[in-house]
Amino acid sequence: MQLRELQDDIDAWVRTYGVRYFSELTNLGILMEEVGEVARIMTRRYGDQSFKGTEKNDLADELADVLFVLTCIANQTGVDLTEAVRSNLEKKTKRDKDRHWNNPKLTRDADGQ
Repeated sequence: MQLRELQDDIDAWVRTYGVRYFSELTNLGILMEEVGEVARIMTRRYGDQSFKGTEKNDLADELADVLFVLTCIANQTGVDLTEAVRSNLEKKTKRDKDRHWNNPKLTRDADGQ
């Protein structure tokens, strides 16, 4: 699926099943909630905390929720995600083309050598 298709599919879903988009500020709050759910799973899966017995542990589903709400915000604010990502990658390439290769923290192997 291309980003334009994702934006169109989500727009169709919202108009068919969701009646209309929530306000931009409501969607911002929902996005923060969803990102928090991703953080909870990540800190338990890869960090030092453990999951509670009934706690949801579906990272893919939570990442999809983040992408859904982010796409809703893009749709309702007129952002073309394809163009935005393309432009953002160009910016990062110009700014960081050598930066990460010259970072000793990244060029060490897994043993810190």
